[in-house]
Amino acid sequence: MPIVVSLLFGFIPMFLFGFLVYWVDRYEKEPKFLLGFVFLWGAVVAAGVAYLLNSLFGASVFLITQSELTADFSTGAISAPIIEESMKGFAVLIVFFLAYNEFDSIIDGIVYAAVTALGFAATENSFYIYNYGYLESGWSGLFDLAFIRIVLVGWQHPFYTAFIGIGLAISRTNKSTLIKWITPILGWIAAVTLHSIHNIIASLANGPIGLFLGTSLDWIGWFFMLVFILVILIRENKQIKTILLLEEINSPVHKSYFDSVTNPSQRLQYRIKHIGSKKLHEYNRFLQLSAELAHKIHQEERIEKKSRYQKNIHELRNDIQTCLLNLEN
Repeated sequence: MPIVVSLLFGFIPMFLFGFLVYWVDRYEKEPKFLLGFVFLWGAVVAAGVAYLLNSLFGASVFLITQSELTADFSTGAISAPIIEESMKGFAVLIVFFLAYNEFDSIIDGIVYAAVTALGFAATENSFYIYNYGYLESGWSGLFDLAFIRIVLVGWQHPFYTAFIGIGLAISRTNKSTLIKWITPILGWIAAVTLHSIHNIIASLANGPIGLFLGTSLDWIGWFFMLVFILVILIRENKQIKTILLLEEINSPVHKSYFDSVTNPSQRLQYRIKHIGSKKLHEYNRFLQLSAELAHKIHQEERIEKKSRYQKNIHELRNDIQTCLLNLEN
């Protein structure tokens, strides 16, 4: 029973956090099968490999120093940040290369990175809640550690790994060779460094004061990440609106549909009006395709290999016209 409860506390909140991340992607939702893939990668592959390699690293340091304290500190400060962020980042890298058309913006990079990290956190939280909560202090320890892992530090892994997604997304949307190479590296360095700082503080500052200090710094970091995401969303809204305003298939007859892509109030009104009808599904598909078209046009304008997007843009325009015909009938 304690194992089941630990798993529930480990996974259910991370699923809920994942839905919140999915909701934040306002304009072009990422495919659910890709989000499921990266979540499972984080929960199974990244968590499993990280546990084995961290254990081997800690054991090696202990054999050399004969100090359990040194082994634990070295693992937390050096091994865990490097191995865990690399393993989580590898899932984002797979999407970056193999699902090229689905990696369009900085928000996309954050979403894939955050969902991967939430999968990792689900497994790690389950392990910590059971082993360091229940086994050490019984049910009270289980609930105490669940509170710490979910509420106090629940967003730590998505926060770190988001920098890898941001770095890859900036690389994708720029034609400069230097930027293409350097931003993913800088994103990985930022993720590892912030992860390491958190673990060092947790190791050196024990007790309530350490918990307060570490949690305060975490929440400050999350706050600035939230502000960054809001700024990116506002910029993305303006970018999509500008591109669609000039889009060749945006005729006066269909202008209200295109305007609603970046207008939450209009979207909500249409969805309420057609709730339960087939038109609602077609409208949601129109919104998705229109945002994707805007992203592809933006990428085509910013990079040198324009031919890569021309076929995709042509197909998107045809699909959007089909949606509009279905909405009008």
